[in-house]
Amino acid sequence: MVTRRNFLATAAAAASLPFAVGTKAWAAGKLSAADAHKQALDGELLLVDIRTHGEWKQTGLGATAQAISMHKPGFVDKLVEAAGQDKSKKIGLICATGGRSRWLQGQLAKFGFTNVVDVSEGMLGSAAGQGWLKAGLPVKPYAN
Repeated sequence: MVTRRNFLATAAAAASLPFAVGTKAWAAGKLSAADAHKQALDGELLLVDIRTHGEWKQTGLGATAQAISMHKPGFVDKLVEAAGQDKSKKIGLICATGGRSRWLQGQLAKFGFTNVVDVSEGMLGSAAGQGWLKAGLPVKPYAN
């Protein structure tokens, strides 16, 4: 007999299965803000802030990030240029809270990019972490 308790227990177990199975793959496509900064400093990562010009003006940019807004025409071409025409180069995407960077990570695969990671805590923080600013990582002002 299916009781409410059995149903809820089964549903909870089923819902957690993808997380248990996919944790390593999920983690491989994400970086903390601190790790992204370190890898960018070490030349292992091209860190790209994909937010808007207005957001850059409000908070500044991570000191190791390049400003390439996903909201402007020619974004993919600018990204390819920044990566030195190498679509296999490791590229980290950062936005405000990880939503846009996570979405864009999947979209860029359709354009042939093979090594894109999501800085999922973003500049402002999210469920993934405190964010670049609260972590006290270095920031540079945005100048048009």
